[in-house]
Amino acid sequence: MEKRTKYLIVNDRLYTDSDEWVKVEKDVLIVGITDYAQKKLRDIIGVDLPKPNTQVRKGDPIAVVESVKAAADIYSPVDGTITEVNERLVESPELLNKDPYGEGWIFKIKPSGPLANLLTPENYMKKIGE
Repeated sequence: MEKRTKYLIVNDRLYTDSDEWVKVEKDVLIVGITDYAQKKLRDIIGVDLPKPNTQVRKGDPIAVVESVKAAADIYSPVDGTITEVNERLVESPELLNKDPYGEGWIFKIKPSGPLANLLTPENYMKKIGE
């Protein structure tokens, strides 16, 4: 991990314009929200998770994160099938604030096509204005 700005941006991830991070792990992608997103939302109080084995398209809203400030949709970064969700977030949504790049992952997805239009850490840093 590397902290290059006031927000933690991890070098081994790709990012979306809608503030999700993506970690490639063999043939599955692990997805969560960025440090920037969780800090903008502030205290997260609930998560509405997608259902496993659901087929989704890139850009589909597939989960919702609720905070004391607002509710935010979480979008699929690729076309694919949800393979697993982080059930711990149901009982402990604050994991998204405490460890957004680790225990706060939201879902895993098996992509059905190539990864495209994901941002590098450097491009994500530019996107958030850092």
